Amino acid sequence: MDFTFTEEQQAAAEAARAVFAGVAPDGVPSPSLVPGAVADDFDRALWTRLADADLLSLLLDPSYGGSGLDAIALCLVLRESAKVLARVPLLESSAAAVTVQAYGSEEARTDLLTRVGRGEIVMSVAAHGRTGHDPAELAVTAQRDADGAWVLDGVQTAVPWAYNADYIVVPATAVAGDAGLTETQHTAMAPVGTDRVLLALVPRVHEGVVLAEQISTAGERLAELRLDSARIAARDVIDADGAWEGLRELLTTGTCALALGLGEGVLTMTGEYTGKREQFGHPIASFQAVAVQAADRYIDLRAMEATLWQAAWRISSGATGVLPSAGDVAVAKIWASEGVRRVVQTAQHLHGGFGADVDYPLHRYHAWAKHLELSLGPAAAHEESLGDLLAAHPLG
Repeated sequence: MDFTFTEEQQAAAEAARAVFAGVAPDGVPSPSLVPGAVADDFDRALWTRLADADLLSLLLDPSYGGSGLDAIALCLVLRESAKVLARVPLLESSAAAVTVQAYGSEEARTDLLTRVGRGEIVMSVAAHGRTGHDPAELAVTAQRDADGAWVLDGVQTAVPWAYNADYIVVPATAVAGDAGLTETQHTAMAPVGTDRVLLALVPRVHEGVVLAEQISTAGERLAELRLDSARIAARDVIDADGAWEGLRELLTTGTCALALGLGEGVLTMTGEYTGKREQFGHPIASFQAVAVQAADRYIDLRAMEATLWQAAWRISSGATGVLPSAGDVAVAKIWASEGVRRVVQTAQHLHGGFGADVDYPLHRYHAWAKHLELSLGPAAAHEESLGDLLAAHPLG
């Protein structure tokens, strides 16, 4: 597989490096030292710089002021953002916007996309279900009313940037119950089936929408989203096959890119520290036990990178294979969830006492790594899913 990036993709990565060059990962207090979230809002100044560099519209068509690039370009930018723990909703807003572009109504595309690319509108996604362990699409139900709008009920947990987003994309399962529809409306609308998943663009401030604060492992402000008969107009509901699956795979692959960037930042930090820290008159990096551990983590990162680009290429190109793209995404998740944990644990070990110092930047990286690991889910579960795919699609 040729993982050579195009000139446009490389240009996006270079622009990201320039924007993130001045971001200090230790600029936010440790979550263990503050009573609530580390901050009430994301980094708005950085968000403006990303918009000025056209990095918020990477995936949007030129007709909406975008660059028309793909998931690989987005992952390259996310990789750079995670190296400095950039506190911006880049993944969620970009993934939501490209989903609206691909599947949304003309009214929604016209109203939202250009403003998303300029950074004027922020979007997030509710993708963790009621508890974080159940499918997100089963946590909320959607039922049509007599006017053709959709009424949403349910709860989604751990919604990132919910208090700062203008819209939250919420997956919901359509349920029967069209009482009040006329015969003409029944005929004009697609039949409701319990296996149909819709995506609703839910305004943060809306009747029937309630947010309850949650604090993440990394000290970031999340929200439990409660929907109580929240009525969403048909133009703001995506009812298309593959929309939720595509959005979910892009979010997952982007999270793997964040894990890779964070791991690379941590390994660089560890190399610099072990190269300066001396013991018995020599840098500890020259000791075999230290070098072997660092080398093992480098191998982890290269495996995370290879599986990430394979997954990003599959969902970008739509290429077919023996296994569906979900198989490549599962492999990337296996490596990312375990790899990022091993990298930060080894880094803390090799830093000695500094690894346990909550005032040292490594503590923030460890907290973020744990949050990413929990977001991706356990590797064993992904291995089981991969096994099911292999059983359903025999390689022979």
